[in-house]
Amino acid sequence: MQPQAVIFDIGNVLIEWQPERFYDQVIGPARRREMFASVDLHAMNDAVDRGGHFTDTIYATAEAYPEWQSEIRMWHDNWLELASPVIPRSVRLLRALRARGVPVFSLTNFGIQSFDFAATHYDFLREFDQQFISGHLQVIKPDPRIYETVEETSGIAPGALLFTDDRAENVDMAARRGWQTHLFEGPDGWAERLVAAGLLSESEAA
Repeated sequence: MQPQAVIFDIGNVLIEWQPERFYDQVIGPARRREMFASVDLHAMNDAVDRGGHFTDTIYATAEAYPEWQSEIRMWHDNWLELASPVIPRSVRLLRALRARGVPVFSLTNFGIQSFDFAATHYDFLREFDQQFISGHLQVIKPDPRIYETVEETSGIAPGALLFTDDRAENVDMAARRGWQTHLFEGPDGWAERLVAAGLLSESEAA
């Protein structure tokens, strides 16, 4: 079945998301490893992605760990440096699909305020036909409820949805629901998949 809509994850699909890399550059790998072992920063970020306030959640965590206070606050204060750079070919693919009239959705674990902030810097984040942002939905992938919301809101049968994500557990849950899926390991492979699905020509996917 040719897909009726294409669904993009955002982090590591359209924008690189490598917090460890940022901290390695700023405080050094050894101190970064010590901090990540002491503080569950990814759990903190999950709380934001579930709808917790971006500033309040991160600053409260920083207050709880005074020995790492300034470093934890960087997760907020230097957020655009953590969420960068853009993956240019992925953005071109998004826009090529829309130019062909293919509905394109986002399905992303992203906070409310952090997404709005990112969208002031990355204009393509406002170009989706429908947005499914975990912070607003108060549930994160791979919880099946977020996939159910996409199905119910879009009205498109699961088998007609084509979804890409860089995390295997998120792709696996979509596949169990009957979605067509692609594990994102780089824009070249994603471009090939879109061509194979008949959604773009090779020149459009270049």
